[in-house]
Amino acid sequence: MPPPASMAGYRVGWICPLYTDMLAARAMLDEDYGMIRGHGQDTNTYAVGRIHDHYVVIAGLPAGFDGALTSASVVKDILRTFHELRFMMLVGIGAGIPNPPVVDIRLGDVVIGQPAGSDAGVVQFNRGKNIPTSRFERKGMLFPPSHSLLTALTAQRAEHELHGSRKICDFVAEMFNRYPNLKRDFSYPGLMYDRLFRLDYHHIKDQPTCQYCVREAEVPREARSNTGPAIHYGLIASGDQIIKDSFVREFIRSSYGAMCVEMEAPGLMHNFPGLIIKGISDYADSHRNERWHKYAAAAAAACTKELLHYVSSVKIEQEAPIQAIIDDEGSQYLEN
Repeated sequence: MPPPASMAGYRVGWICPLYTDMLAARAMLDEDYGMIRGHGQDTNTYAVGRIHDHYVVIAGLPAGFDGALTSASVVKDILRTFHELRFMMLVGIGAGIPNPPVVDIRLGDVVIGQPAGSDAGVVQFNRGKNIPTSRFERKGMLFPPSHSLLTALTAQRAEHELHGSRKICDFVAEMFNRYPNLKRDFSYPGLMYDRLFRLDYHHIKDQPTCQYCVREAEVPREARSNTGPAIHYGLIASGDQIIKDSFVREFIRSSYGAMCVEMEAPGLMHNFPGLIIKGISDYADSHRNERWHKYAAAAAAACTKELLHYVSSVKIEQEAPIQAIIDDEGSQYLEN
C-alpha cells in the first residue's frame, strides 16, 4: 500500500513511553515510511507506517520524562497534526501483579487493560506516604476503549484461548529477521531469570542482580509448556510513582484486582478512548532490574500488531475522530 497522501490518512495512534518501546513498535511496522515532524505547535517527531491495512503514527515521550502529565502533553500535540485519528494505544512495559495459581503472570507476558464493570480497563490511584497503612486515593473515571478495539479484543482473546500466542512469537521472529541487530538485546532472557519471591524476602543490598537471592524464598509455580508470552486481560493500575515494594503490590492487587501497575495511562485515557498494553518487565518489588525491559517491550509491540489484525478498517472509518469526541465532550484539553 502506498503512504497516505496527507496526515489526514492516518487512523491509529501508538504512544511509547520509552525509546525501547518506540524501537520495538517501529520494528513491527509492515511498511516503515520514516520519521516526520509535527506541524505548527506540535513539538513531537513521529515514526509513520503501515500495519496490516492500518496507517499508524508512533510517538514517543520526551527522553528522561515519564508519567501521566508527559503522556498527556504528547497526546495533545499529536492531535494538532493528525486530526483524523480514531483511537490511540499506549504500549510499553509495566510491572506484573501475580497471584499464582489464579493469576499466573510471568515476566515477558502481556497485560491488556480491558474494561470491567465501571472501570475502563485502568484504575488510577495516588500513592500514600506510609504504605500499606495509608490509603490509596482512587481518582476519577477514565474513558473506555473504542468499540472497534473492544471487538478486536474479543476476537484476539478467543484466538489465544484456542491456539495460544504463537502469532506474537512469529512477529518477534520476523522482527529479528528484518533487523538482526535487535536479536541480542530483545530476545527472551531465559527462564532462570524469571524469579518471583515471597512478599517478605527482600533483594540483597548492593547486588545488581538476584544471583545471590536464595532459591528457597521463591514462590513455587507450575512449569509452562513453552516460553511464549501469555496474554492477560483485566485491570491495570496507574499511579504517580514506580512501585518497588511487594507489599504495596499486594495491596494494589487485593484492593483493585489489578494485574499490572504503571504510570502513564491516565494521560491518554482521561481525555478520549484508548487502550493500554503492557509487557511485564518486573514484579514491582525490590528485585526489579532492567534485564527483561527490551523483551517485554517487544512482546507488547507484537501483541499490539496482532490486535490490529483484528481491527476492521471499515469499522473504524465509521467511528468519530478523536477530535470530534473531544469537541462533543466540551473538553478544554487542546487549548494552549
